[in-house]
Amino acid sequence: MANTIAIKGEVRTEFGKGVARRMRVAGKIPATIYAGGADPDFIELPMKETTLALRRTNALFTLEFGGEKKLAVVKDVQRNPVKRIVEHIDFYEVRAGEKIAVEVPVFVEGTPKGAAVAFVDIQELRVRADVANLPERIVVNVDGLTDGTKVFAKDLELPEGAELDIEDVEASVVTVEVPEDATATTAGEETAEAPTTDADAAPADADADNA
Repeated sequence: MANTIAIKGEVRTEFGKGVARRMRVAGKIPATIYAGGADPDFIELPMKETTLALRRTNALFTLEFGGEKKLAVVKDVQRNPVKRIVEHIDFYEVRAGEKIAVEVPVFVEGTPKGAAVAFVDIQELRVRADVANLPERIVVNVDGLTDGTKVFAKDLELPEGAELDIEDVEASVVTVEVPEDATATTAGEETAEAPTTDADAAPADADADNA
């Protein structure tokens, strides 16, 4: 079992917007743990510690409350649209050895050849993996790739035990191409730097000799 983020919370027995507001003022975050068809657990978690933990994508949590410990992953996070503070968290209970599907963000690394630029066509990919080895990101290396190159979903390197959970494995995930504005700029520079021919030069010296 991979390392989990352990957070100690408390059972939540009061509900409503006013209660949630007072809870956040006290440095707590209301949360709910769902477990298939079973009744959910309602808990409150320390705001600072939990907010920092949420920076990790697809992290596995050990939530301790009311004498219980449960493994869970984040299902949804509600944030204040203005202050961006976490207002509520939905967790989904999992079991050791269970495989689940998660959304994994796609990043690129490296520099394509010449003026080409890498564009991410699919920002997140659905991946199925063991809860103990959920990927936080998928990194596509574009170093040295040329204009017109595409990296397809089927060509991605995934962590051991992980597999794509999408219908179209032929989908383009990253496209490498030279932007149109870059092509226009290059053409303009070539025109501006074109050498002046003798025919283009004004016959100033010839006129001076005839004066």
